[in-house]
Amino acid sequence: MNVVDSSGWLEYFTDGRNANFFAPVIEKPISLFEVFERILLERNKDDALEAVALMKERTTT
Repeated sequence: MNVVDSSGWLEYFTDGRNANFFAPVIEKPISLFEVFERILLERNKDDALEAVALMKERTTT
């Protein structure tokens, strides 16, 4: 499993100098599944779907 901390997300969203390093991990569909599964276990289906929708929105803009 790959985990990207906030510094990686910030680089990606602000197109920082290390954005290309983090992009392959952030944009992988498996990341969406991993987040969905974890939130589903910890919280509920609605929260899991909301998190994945937000992630997809952020990586496609």
